[in-house]
Amino acid sequence: MLALTALLALEGYAHGGVRASRVARPASAPRADIAAKIRVAVVGGGPSGSCAAEILAQEPNVETYLIERKMDNAKPCGGAIPLCMVDEFQLPPEIIDRKVRKMKMISPSNREVDIGQTLEPNEYIGMCRREIMDGYLRERAQKKGAITINGLVTKVEVPEDATPTGGRYKLHYAEYAGEGAAGKPGFIEVDVVIGADGANSRVAKAIDAGEYNYAIAFQERIKISDEKMAFYEDLAEMYVGDDVSPDFYGWVFPKYDHVGVGTGTVTNRPAIKEYQDAMRTRAGDKIAGGKIIKVEAHPIPEHPRPRRVVGRALLVGDAAGYVTKCSGEGIYFAAKSGRMAGEALVRLMQGGSRIPSESEIIAEYIRPYDKAYGPTYLVLDLLQKVFYNSNGAREAFVEMCESEYVQRVTFNSYLYKKVQGNNPIEDVKLLFNTIGSLVRGSAVAAPDKTFSNPVESLKRL
Repeated sequence: MLALTALLALEGYAHGGVRASRVARPASAPRADIAAKIRVAVVGGGPSGSCAAEILAQEPNVETYLIERKMDNAKPCGGAIPLCMVDEFQLPPEIIDRKVRKMKMISPSNREVDIGQTLEPNEYIGMCRREIMDGYLRERAQKKGAITINGLVTKVEVPEDATPTGGRYKLHYAEYAGEGAAGKPGFIEVDVVIGADGANSRVAKAIDAGEYNYAIAFQERIKISDEKMAFYEDLAEMYVGDDVSPDFYGWVFPKYDHVGVGTGTVTNRPAIKEYQDAMRTRAGDKIAGGKIIKVEAHPIPEHPRPRRVVGRALLVGDAAGYVTKCSGEGIYFAAKSGRMAGEALVRLMQGGSRIPSESEIIAEYIRPYDKAYGPTYLVLDLLQKVFYNSNGAREAFVEMCESEYVQRVTFNSYLYKKVQGNNPIEDVKLLFNTIGSLVRGSAVAAPDKTFSNPVESLKRL
């Protein structure tokens, strides 16, 4: 979440308001030619799926189904959310475990830099447990009228004609409503499908949305003593170094009554457990004696899929590839994409009187989303390539965190999803300071260890 260079300033200038495009809406599939209600299936009950279902469920002529395999799912995730998300999505305070107001950046040589002094008293990064937040969002969608199905979608049959006047999508699922471990087979036919089913999306595969590269995130939830937990009361730590990840960072994030300790990598996924062992070593006495209460691992997309709308099926959240590089942030973008997709469909359906086409969904959902957040993905991709590619660059990254200007610009960008009060003079200074930091970092850093995994590194989801 703390991507710190002059390039970051570009993100603020690139952000623009999201305005629904005015597209021509032919009178295809008028109310008389379709079922009594338009049926929409949202596959996946995380933030993206729940936020999409919440919007659609409020339409009286739209029947919204929200399908989720594990209603108590605890997705492996750092769990950080920006301050703007709390108000924008009306999140209650009880789902936020910790309010982080201080961060400690730790370099490959264990140089520590404390940041957070630019935050106002009411500003913080929220730390959540996904099982709590996701459950709240699902329940809210259900209260608005979404019909929830506790089931796993096993197959998606795509109609030969996916235009508005074509046939329906048929979703097969195993329903887990009872006590038994085996699911009861069922199916549902719908007019529109929203794939919110994560990195291994079955919806994406069914519509041939294309592959993407991915990271593996690995996290251990560790219960530590109350005395040690007090150290992390409002503090999060980020570690960089090729020992904890060759292309990402490691973290210690405070949760309700424990800490999440984890790391991730794209380029050397087979060694993820070695990097996790190194994370525990780097954290050292601060988590010593702790008990591992849960081990989690999950793929994280590295870029948007080539196709996010095919026919009347669309992707949101991780299924679409909406996770930023460098920071690995995905919760806000998942919720935002789900809401924007739901709102786009509501506009296009015109009170449930028509079924939208592929081109209309692209114009109303994909283009506004890309306009608003595409530059963010681009900038953070560049930052990751610059600062996570060697120990020298990582040392420079941490050194730059000492700059008050860098901290202010970074936190404003993360907390509010826009950069406020950019100073061109300071940006120029930052550019030269970046060069100096890179030179100094390269001079003091230990060389990176070499590794090779030519076969596994080519795998895609």
